[in-house]
Amino acid sequence: MPKHGKLYRNAAAGIERSRLYDLNEAADLVVKLKCARFDESVDIAVRLGVDPRHADQMVRSSVILPHGTGKSARVLVFAKGEKEREALDAGADFAGSDELIARIKEGWLDFDKTIATPDMMGEVGKIGRILGPRNLMPNAKLGTVTFDIARVVAEIKKGKMDFRVDKAGIVHAVVGKVSFGSEKLQENILSLIDRLIQLKPATSKGVYLRAISLSSTMGPGIKIDPLHVRGRIKAA
Repeated sequence: MPKHGKLYRNAAAGIERSRLYDLNEAADLVVKLKCARFDESVDIAVRLGVDPRHADQMVRSSVILPHGTGKSARVLVFAKGEKEREALDAGADFAGSDELIARIKEGWLDFDKTIATPDMMGEVGKIGRILGPRNLMPNAKLGTVTFDIARVVAEIKKGKMDFRVDKAGIVHAVVGKVSFGSEKLQENILSLIDRLIQLKPATSKGVYLRAISLSSTMGPGIKIDPLHVRGRIKAA
């Protein structure tokens, strides 16, 4: 069994492991019980009542967090001519076509998000085996294959985040930094959960929001009451 440090043990001692916390209590705790000297990210895990083996129960989309994730994404845009200039003017870190594809083939991957104009997808598809496994492939369903380059670049820079359910039916996401404080973290979390509820597959049966857990990068998990979160969203 791995041994945890003193800070982690002290934080864990402040959490009732069997208790389901209200969202406000959980957010307060994750800020109060931070375990590292750096500004830790705050992670959420949401277990959904879906079976991702069935295509009609695959939950995948994106959401713009009101306060972002605390990290500025490096955006690469595959585009030519006027759209390349539009991308750079909108704040993209990299924009281009064949030259970027060539660099990626050589192993360059110093970016976090990609966008492509539809006319570029034939060429981008040639590096799909490199981008796909790293979740870096532009995707029309996520809005990253588009001619509306400026808008999408701006959304990503403001905190747009992609997510997808894993094989176990769990969505993992970063919802901010400890330094955000409790209120901003709660607003980000509610935005994500609201989006997940909107995406509930028609074929999903039984309880949809089954479990929610919140933790900082180095801290213990805090279980959140899904019913309380639902109530907050309905009351908003």
